[in-house]
Amino acid sequence: MTRDTGTGIGTDIGSGTGSPLHLAVALDGAGWHPAAWRAAGARPGDLFTPGYWADLVAKAERGLVDFVTLEDALGLQSAAFHRTDDRTDQVRGGLDAVLLAARIAPLTTRIGLVPTTNVTHTEPFHLAIGIATLDHASRGRAGWRPQISARAADATHFGRRTTPRLTDDDVRDPELIAARLRPLFAEAADVVEVARRLWDSWQDDAEIRDAATGRFIDRDKLHPIDFEGPHFSVRGPSITPRPPQGQPLVASLAHASVPYEFAARASDVVFVTPHDRAGTRAVLAQVDEAVARSGRDVRARPLKKFGDLLVFLDAEPGAAARRKARLDALAGAELASDAEVFTGTPGDLADLLLDWRSAGLDGFRLRPGTLPHDLVAITRGLVPELHRRRAFRTAYEAMTLRGHLGLPRPGSRYAPARS
Repeated sequence: MTRDTGTGIGTDIGSGTGSPLHLAVALDGAGWHPAAWRAAGARPGDLFTPGYWADLVAKAERGLVDFVTLEDALGLQSAAFHRTDDRTDQVRGGLDAVLLAARIAPLTTRIGLVPTTNVTHTEPFHLAIGIATLDHASRGRAGWRPQISARAADATHFGRRTTPRLTDDDVRDPELIAARLRPLFAEAADVVEVARRLWDSWQDDAEIRDAATGRFIDRDKLHPIDFEGPHFSVRGPSITPRPPQGQPLVASLAHASVPYEFAARASDVVFVTPHDRAGTRAVLAQVDEAVARSGRDVRARPLKKFGDLLVFLDAEPGAAARRKARLDALAGAELASDAEVFTGTPGDLADLLLDWRSAGLDGFRLRPGTLPHDLVAITRGLVPELHRRRAFRTAYEAMTLRGHLGLPRPGSRYAPARS
């Protein structure tokens, strides 16, 4: 549904009086609509080729987007949150997000690359060195979205632990879901803590590489992390030198109190899913409360807040809504999403973004309904519209992902304090 947000607030912010607006794009399959692979211009035959993804990210980079996120999971996609399905009329399958990002890294120069990985069934050490390696491959443009898994079917791939199977009634009980997810998020926070310690375990100047003296590293500048937790222990140090960003950016998606707590404890960026401007204020207040309870020092560790929107964009008024309706008919049901579904023109979307931004958001992560159509509409329609309003950068001003977002590069916790 197209939303009339007005222009007063948007014009004021667009005039340059506010901080820069940040934009990210969430890439998933043929797009976020289940029938996107059947849309005109879709490339279903290319979905499992690196070239398809490299082309999409190149388009996003030409649009000066801060970063892209790449979806991933341990099980086939499903129309249900809690279980697999047997549908054959929707895209199923995907490429490993971290490996895909590493393939794309040398083909791009400025855009951030943020793959998703599962942390419930994957070893923290492997995750940490994979993201560190991506940061080296991209020269400081890596991020990471850790994701939990509550599906019983995912656990069967590994055989190390069992996960109780959720029923359809279970997922309608918020208290039960919160109780089920809380320990998984607590474990995920430990995974992120281990990764951060491993990234810090090499001091920045640990590598000597002096052929004349035969000293490659300074062993005193490599540190065990000695993490002990309820789910795992990790000795360290990492096998990978400290990443260019010090610590790659950590992002998370949050819909409710438990994931807000995770974001407050573990993330640098949180994606939230409000459905209007008033809802944005309410959600951000809950995030701020979680941050306050966590004791986090936001001056030293800022938490950037992005709003998620699933978007269908066309220059002609009404065309995006008609295109979505055709896809809904192909799918046999109206599109349902955790995020607000927007249909309209780039100008309409610019109005909404600048309006919601005034509620306290730092930026937005846009989910294109179809690919490449809606990605192109973002980069060639929305971005120029934001330029006209002086609300978005006209060139990249930094080389790293942290630099794009104005986040400081943290020092290693194991390095001696400077006097």
